[in-house]
Amino acid sequence: MKHLENITDEDRWQAVLAKDRRFDGAFVTGVHSTGIYCRPSCPARVPLRKNVRFYPGPDEAATAGLRPCKRCSPNTQSAEEACVLAAIAAIRDQGAMTLDQLAELTGYTATHFQRLFKRTVGLSPAAFARALRERRVHEALTSGQRVTDALAMAGYTGPEQFYAETKGRLGMRASDWTRGGAGRVIHWAVLATSLGDMLVAATEAGVCCIAFGEGEAELRARFPKAELEPAGDAFRALFADVVQAVEQPGPGSAAIPLDIHGTAFQQRVWEELRRIPHGETRSYGELAAALGSPKASRAVGGANGANHIAVLIPCHRVIAADGTLGGYAYGLAIKAELLRREGA
Repeated sequence: MKHLENITDEDRWQAVLAKDRRFDGAFVTGVHSTGIYCRPSCPARVPLRKNVRFYPGPDEAATAGLRPCKRCSPNTQSAEEACVLAAIAAIRDQGAMTLDQLAELTGYTATHFQRLFKRTVGLSPAAFARALRERRVHEALTSGQRVTDALAMAGYTGPEQFYAETKGRLGMRASDWTRGGAGRVIHWAVLATSLGDMLVAATEAGVCCIAFGEGEAELRARFPKAELEPAGDAFRALFADVVQAVEQPGPGSAAIPLDIHGTAFQQRVWEELRRIPHGETRSYGELAAALGSPKASRAVGGANGANHIAVLIPCHRVIAADGTLGGYAYGLAIKAELLRREGA
């Protein structure tokens, strides 16, 4: 269910602060001042960071001389966790399943299981199945399989169903994916701003990349088989609007067209980012709650990091739970200045 092998101790600490259930089973939190270890989602009071060490699992924590917390029972798997894992395994094996089928599998009512699954995973069972199918298509196409074979392998009845389900999210057609973006024309320029040089790139549909301190090499790494062209006069007004959004932020930047693609969940996160008013910030937990998935702060952080359109998709407005700036791909100095200009 989780792909967390690359997380840092800071990621783990943020999960503990957010009491994020998505991390339960990925590690345990050792509290050496009390001699116990807990789940990341333990409802007990959050310990001081200086007293905490993280362990891969209960066995390692016990070897360090710690005993399991009686409130969250980190050495046992709850019935709810077991049911969610069983549902995920069934969806991976059989494809999309109805709520009634999943309820019968797990022994819960359909309504209760829907809430339980979304609280744990961050997506509904149907959205999880769609995201899984899209991912399988993407992996198959980028490995060189034919479009029809990739769609059939992922469980689509045909191209029409694939396009209907992914319309407005993926940005490229399946035939574009299988060519690694070949045939796409991206117009780009590196523009001077008061925050340093800024890469701006756009297709005919809208802006597809904004990045500080990057150039053609980084753009080509993002779109390895697209055709890159220096932006001409046709893009002058659009790129000027982007610079204006950086130098003098305002609500007018929402009208700048974007050409973005991502998973269903990423799209939801990016849309919610654009709803954060100028002059305000949100924590990962608050953003997850606004999406109706209060335990999905880790997934929200991942979607934040996958955003390649700085400023216009304002991931700089997301800060750490303790009110500090947190991280930012282009450096905290730029993040702080963007927030200052917006009045945050």
